[in-house]
Amino acid sequence: MQSKVLLIYTGGTIGMDRNPQTKALEPFNFEHLLHKVPELKQFDTQIETYQFFPPIDSSDMSPERWTDLSHIIADRYAQYDGFVVLHGTDTMAYTASALSYMLENLTKPVIFTGSQLPIGQLRTDGKENLITSIEIAAARHQDGTAMVPEVGIYFNGHLMRGNRTTKQSADEFNAFESFNYPHLADAGVNITYHEELIRKPDFTKSMKPHFRLDNNVIIFSLFPGVREDLIRHIIATPNLRSIVMRTFGSGNAPQNPWLISALKEGTRRGKVIINISQCLQGRVEMGRYDTGYQLKEAGVISGYDSTVESAVTKLMFLQSHYDDPEMVRKYMQRSIRGEITE
Repeated sequence: MQSKVLLIYTGGTIGMDRNPQTKALEPFNFEHLLHKVPELKQFDTQIETYQFFPPIDSSDMSPERWTDLSHIIADRYAQYDGFVVLHGTDTMAYTASALSYMLENLTKPVIFTGSQLPIGQLRTDGKENLITSIEIAAARHQDGTAMVPEVGIYFNGHLMRGNRTTKQSADEFNAFESFNYPHLADAGVNITYHEELIRKPDFTKSMKPHFRLDNNVIIFSLFPGVREDLIRHIIATPNLRSIVMRTFGSGNAPQNPWLISALKEGTRRGKVIINISQCLQGRVEMGRYDTGYQLKEAGVISGYDSTVESAVTKLMFLQSHYDDPEMVRKYMQRSIRGEITE
């Protein structure tokens, strides 16, 4: 039976066209996609489109837009075999992470892609990214179940788990990488699916969408010379519920007594402080050095090998469900969507 895929255009470079008068990039009507990519007519897949209007620059992406996306997919979930979300690259990893938490027990592909050059340009990466993403979204096993029933990012020949992925380059076609988890699929002459790495949901259960997020969270990075007054000011912020603290190496911080004192105070006030390494690859091991051990004693919890994007959106998701910071801490240290290696 012919697969049916919904193509959702939120915005981003892939859907831009160059104005012949001004030479500036501007969005085109995505209903005219077939004119830009006539190859889509060759698919044995029914492709329908949904366009955000006006399109969103990915720098303006927000939790409200993530809720909109969750609604769009949930409302049409029964009608399609898969979804492809076209999105600007700057915040794609945040959106893919957020959607992975908001779409519980996802049994169909939600594949994010985009491009570094507009799809209408002669030398674009957009066509291959789009065509292969649609093929992945439509792919099914012989029993009819989806080949990739999870949120992924496809870029430059690789399919990666959405909540494991980070943008690594502003200029190259390999814009994204999943540093702490292998690729779910690699596209060369054929698409090779690494099925042992792909999540396996309970296909007998329905997908459960969520529409609430609590964005009372902040990220701060430690650096040599970080000021006490500024850190204390952040920790004392009244409505702030959680902090993603980017530390050195395997989860280390300066051995300043005031820093440990400030973090202890934050924990005492019910704030969840999660330790994420500034390194792109590797994991936080808080028992490895004395500085990490002191953070643990101050109530800071390990983010293991989580990306910053995944940690922030997971906190937003958990905070919308639990008022008790202990429950948030508990689930931050567990893999709920394949986002960390415990």
